[in-house]
Order: sequence, then structure tokens, then C-alpha cells
Amino acid sequence: MGIHYVLKKSFYRRYGKRAIDIVVSAAAIAVTSPINLAIAIATYRDVGSPILFKQERLGKDGKVFTLVKFRNMTNETDENGELLPPEMRVTKFGSLMRKTSLDELLNFWPILKGDMSIIGPRPLLVRYGPLYNDVHRRRMEVRPGLECPTPYKVDHQLSWQERFDNDVWYVDNLSLSTDVKLLLRMVSVVFDRKQTDIREKATRGPFIGYDENGIALEGSGD
Repeated sequence: MGIHYVLKKSFYRRYGKRAIDIVVSAAAIAVTSPINLAIAIATYRDVGSPILFKQERLGKDGKVFTLVKFRNMTNETDENGELLPPEMRVTKFGSLMRKTSLDELLNFWPILKGDMSIIGPRPLLVRYGPLYNDVHRRRMEVRPGLECPTPYKVDHQLSWQERFDNDVWYVDNLSLSTDVKLLLRMVSVVFDRKQTDIREKATRGPFIGYDENGIALEGSGD
């Protein structure tokens, strides 16, 4: 039998957060449209066609939606015709995109549509859905976001366990003050050289389930 939780349905949780998402994403789309056009041209020159990467991800309540980003990796293969590891296929321009978070700009469209939010657990692969335990499945009680920073500064790439625990913490502490605090943290990361280096070099393997102690496990490859 699953574990059931009762969340306080605050005005912000029911209406305020979505209203802010609509206003901010609409403004962001208007402001960043010229930037996205420039990125589209640069991406075409960098990796060719198609310029967009599309992938299905899990959203709120397990609803599947399509995430769209500009491509930042080539399709280079080894002598056996297998794709090279992601870190070997990221181009110099793609690395810059990741470092500056410019690869996230297209995500303002799913925010405006209602599939995502500005702050919230990162939307993950559909295949991870059946693997979550009862506690970590709660990360899907809210819309996924551009990022869900920890409320404190960290100097390493979070493990799956740390990431999922932080996501559930966010679900339980969702409020205007929490979102403002995490938004400031998210912006600060962009200008923190150490944090951007961690983001650029991230090589976390796929989530593959839990060990006998209930700790989320990381596999090899992706």
C-alpha cells in the first residue's frame, strides 16, 4: 500500500505560482526570441539539421510531454557504429550553451503552455517513472521546472538520492518565499564559475532503481 500525504492547498500553490509562470514565461519568450533565432542559426552551422532535440519527459502527475532543446551534440559513432559517449559528442558551442544555460531558453514555451514551471523538479525520462519509490514519486506532484536548486550551496554534482530528496523537500515546502529563494539561487549559479563547470562536466549515469537500503542507484551510460 502506498504512502499518502495531505498537502496544504495554499493560494500560491493553487493559483499564484501558475499566474507568475504565465507572466514571466510570456515576457521571457518576447525578450529572448531574437536570441533564440541567433542560437538556431549558430546551431545549424555547428551540428547541422535538425537543430532541435526532442524527447518525451514525465510531467505533473506522470503526464508525458515533449521537451525541446537546441542540439548541442553531434551524432559521431565509434568503429562499431555506436554513438560515442555524450561528453565526447558535445561541441564547443554546445558546451558554451550548457555553461550559460542558454540551452534552457526554449523551455519557456512549455512553461507558458502549462507543462512546466520556472522552479520545480527537473523533468526526467519516461522510463524512470515505474522505478520511483513511494516517497520519490511525490516529485511529480508539482509541475517540473527549469531547475530545482538546493536551498544551500553545494560544490558537487548531486547524486540521484540527493536530487530526489531535494525535489521532495521542494514539494513539501512550495511557497512564494521558497520559489523566490531558489530563483535567486538558480540565477547565482549561472554567474558562479565553479557551478557552471560542474554543470558543463556533468556525467551522471541513468537512474536504475534502489539498493537494499532504499538508496537511489546510478547506472553506467545513458
